[in-house]
Amino acid sequence: LAKGKATAVGGEPGVTKAVLTRIQVCEKPLMYLVDTPGVLPPKLVDAETGMKLALCGAIHDHMVGEDIMADYLLYTLNKHQQFGYTQRYGLDEACDNIEQVLKHVALAQGRTQKVKVLTGTGNVNVTMLNYSAAAYEFLRDFRAGHLGRVTLD
Repeated sequence: LAKGKATAVGGEPGVTKAVLTRIQVCEKPLMYLVDTPGVLPPKLVDAETGMKLALCGAIHDHMVGEDIMADYLLYTLNKHQQFGYTQRYGLDEACDNIEQVLKHVALAQGRTQKVKVLTGTGNVNVTMLNYSAAAYEFLRDFRAGHLGRVTLD
């Protein structure tokens, strides 16, 4: 195989900016790969379509917000009766309260943060659950397939 300019790849949107060239991936049979940029319409039809694209990773998480995406994911899992998250995170039953689910995710994954709290007697360090990190873990587990197979449409 000839050495040339490497094509940048990544598991997030915006990595492929243009088609560089075809990439030979096999000699027998001769096979090439062409990596092209993903294309999104300039305007999304509705918010639900945007949420589905965000859950798939086609839109950066920070553009929507991990907490909002986690809430939509929970709604979708419950709608499709995919309750694998209950066992994974130690919930007794299915739940539609994202704060309750993220609390269990944070506890199961050990997602905590130390926070300084000002009191009348001075500063006190308190360990709190990190709901942001829990939302990110919830999304990551979904994308890795740990919450079961789900069709978003």
